[in-house]
Amino acid sequence: MSRRIALLTVSAAAWCGFVAVTVWTMAFLAGVGLRRTVDGPVRIPTGWAVAVDLALLLLFAIQHSVMARRPAKAWLRRHVPAELERTTYVLATDVCLALLLALWQPWDQAVWHVDGVAAYGLWALSAAGWALAIAATYAVDHLELLGLRQAGWGGRPRPDAGAPEALEVGGLHAIVRHPLMTGMVLAFWATPRMSAPHLLFAVAATGYIAVGTSFEERDLRRTFGDAYVAYAARVPAFVPGLRVGRGRAAVAPSRRGQA
Repeated sequence: MSRRIALLTVSAAAWCGFVAVTVWTMAFLAGVGLRRTVDGPVRIPTGWAVAVDLALLLLFAIQHSVMARRPAKAWLRRHVPAELERTTYVLATDVCLALLLALWQPWDQAVWHVDGVAAYGLWALSAAGWALAIAATYAVDHLELLGLRQAGWGGRPRPDAGAPEALEVGGLHAIVRHPLMTGMVLAFWATPRMSAPHLLFAVAATGYIAVGTSFEERDLRRTFGDAYVAYAARVPAFVPGLRVGRGRAAVAPSRRGQA
């Protein structure tokens, strides 16, 4: 097998894994089409279930955060081909998220449950959140975000790959700075059947998003300086029309950077 074919194959496998775990997560949180979901069935006592779920959430957060940092990227470049650096990150994310979904331990405790028109409205909001999150990956460069372009899909990688990106301020990013994160938070919380384990997932994921984007804000302020300050002053972080302070809220992911 030639090097090019190997790169294309591995990167395509990572992308397929991304698609699979994304669909799995949708069904997992919606509680449809699966025997095991965020809500049930209950398999172990509540105390152990909470401990296991927190450990799984922590594992995902550590992987996602550590591999996004510059020292980890530098180490990775010494051990895998440069074309597969992003693919390796995507594959690791696929594995950690798959473990979380497969090993998640629900317990029996309801927080809210609504029916009728309200339920349909919440399902619609959840679907809109997933649609926005997926669209946000194309608002930047879907192929590069998921490591496909670096490996040779969709043409040659940009000759300046690795150089600082121009600040993306158009399209979805002209409405909110974090369209991807806005979509995911909406998808996590908009449900007519909120159980305690689902609430734990939503709170932990939202907290991680808040912390992660605060680090991203620091990096983008350092990279883009006054251009970012001006952008943040006119575009809200997550909610259209909502501004907090003077543009000091979180920023959109580095447009072709970490997801």
